[in-house]
Amino acid sequence: MLHKQAAFRDRLMKIGSVIALTLVVAAVASADDRRFTASALPSVHLKQSGRVVITNDSHSITAYRFFGNIRESLVSLRSSRVLSTNPFGPAVFDSRASVIAPDDFASAIEEAGRTHGVDPRLVAAVARRESAWNVNAISRTGACGLMQLMPETARFLGVTNVFDPRENIFGGARYLRTLLDTFNGDLDLTLAAYNAGPGAVEKYRGVPPYRETQAYVAAVKATYQRALR
Repeated sequence: MLHKQAAFRDRLMKIGSVIALTLVVAAVASADDRRFTASALPSVHLKQSGRVVITNDSHSITAYRFFGNIRESLVSLRSSRVLSTNPFGPAVFDSRASVIAPDDFASAIEEAGRTHGVDPRLVAAVARRESAWNVNAISRTGACGLMQLMPETARFLGVTNVFDPRENIFGGARYLRTLLDTFNGDLDLTLAAYNAGPGAVEKYRGVPPYRETQAYVAAVKATYQRALR
């Protein structure tokens, strides 16, 4: 019995960790009810017995557990806060655009853009700023690889080897698309969330007042806009 109780507590702690990572997506989702669900992640079998599934709409996030066709709600959180967004335009979703990048990475960037529906020129602009194309880069906070993915974010995105350039690029492109959807195509908020985290964007109701983040947004956006010309 004690073993079962401990296992159940561990499961609840894991649920809490995933909710902490995804709650901000629900809190700032746009009013058109875009959805981001844990069931969209790789290798997730939605109704596998005992599987915990997290779903959200524009104002709530709920964790469920399945037992066959029976769905049990474990926890549900709601937010009435809606973040004002300013969509950049359709270019950020132009996944068929060609990209100028180092030969070792250009094809992977273009393929990742097509796979996740994000402009590869934006992926390249982020990679350039994040790591200066260094596949082995590690930041002082522990972000790794070309797209500087934090270990927790990498696991959430299904990246198993953050130092594999292709995996890292695909993970970064997927994360960018998630943030673009979360912030209704607002490029400034997307880049700020990539740099400082979605929670910081939600906290400050816009680009956080961090010098590093503000410089990051300006630099990546400028590089991307030059690529659009």
